[in-house]
Amino acid sequence: MVDLPVNGTLIWYYYICKREVWFISHGIEPNQENDLIALGRLIHEEYYRRAPKEITVDNRIKIDLTEGGKVIGEVKKSSRYLKSAKMQLLFYLYYLKKTRGVKARGVLLIPEERKRIYLSLTPENEKEIEKAIKEIEEISKSSKPPELKRTQFCRSCGYKELCWS
Repeated sequence: MVDLPVNGTLIWYYYICKREVWFISHGIEPNQENDLIALGRLIHEEYYRRAPKEITVDNRIKIDLTEGGKVIGEVKKSSRYLKSAKMQLLFYLYYLKKTRGVKARGVLLIPEERKRIYLSLTPENEKEIEKAIKEIEEISKSSKPPELKRTQFCRSCGYKELCWS
């Protein structure tokens, strides 16, 4: 088992598919030629060019951009994975609070849909993040991936060929 600390990517995948958490935590990357992964990379590069970008903290969180120092932003290509995106951003806020004492707000930016969703860390969010962290650690320690379950996200998944072949 790879000793990988929980990071924003694992939080993102946790709310989509727990098998993906296992794959990532064991160093198995999704298909980088997947059209949706490539589109996400392009959107990230093309939008919000003037904002400070790509701030990495402790190799655990990668903040897409900041607005005025007390608001951190996460850019997504669509609201299809809204729960996952919100939880990833809340994890960033949680991590900054717990490790740096920084109390910031978050904004989820979905440029193709012209959406801005502001988030703040609440005690309820913190409990949910802590629960997710524990489950991610358990999944990562397992010698095999969780059971395969078909979901609405499987069609566009970067691991589709691995799971369903």
